[in-house]
Amino acid sequence: MGSGTTKILIPLAATLICLSTLASSSLFDNRTAYEILEDYNFPVGLLPKGVKGYDFNITTGKFSAYFNDTCNFSLESSYQLKYQPTIKGYISNSKLSTLEGVYVWFIFIWVEIVEILRSGDDLVFSIGALSSVFPIDYFVESPQCGCGFQCGDGQVRKQMRSNPFIFSS
Repeated sequence: MGSGTTKILIPLAATLICLSTLASSSLFDNRTAYEILEDYNFPVGLLPKGVKGYDFNITTGKFSAYFNDTCNFSLESSYQLKYQPTIKGYISNSKLSTLEGVYVWFIFIWVEIVEILRSGDDLVFSIGALSSVFPIDYFVESPQCGCGFQCGDGQVRKQMRSNPFIFSS
């Protein structure tokens, strides 16, 4: 290959690399955090309404989502959830891992949910040695901070069982 060809190929390769990087990051520039969840096979209802922004690294799957304040709500009076103003973790297809900032009220303390897996039409929530399985249908809508799904008309969706966490095997 002559030096003339090399002079053309190097800038062309550099341009293609830049364009592909821009294209892959710009795919997510106009997407919401809720849409990103759907892209990875999760329902939007895993995030409450009110996400103000997010960061997402498509290469590593590392994400952060931001709320104005701490978000607390009860779902069907069965359990309490709390989202810190910033939640973090890693997302891949059907798996949210190394979660930080999402808590469930368990017995008499707040316990951090560390992982959520999608298994068919179910979601498996893990708080370490304990896990619980819920139908994905419970999460098709985003709950609202303060009142969950019991806002406005007071109608309650599906009833969840109380004390949902069990020992995993």
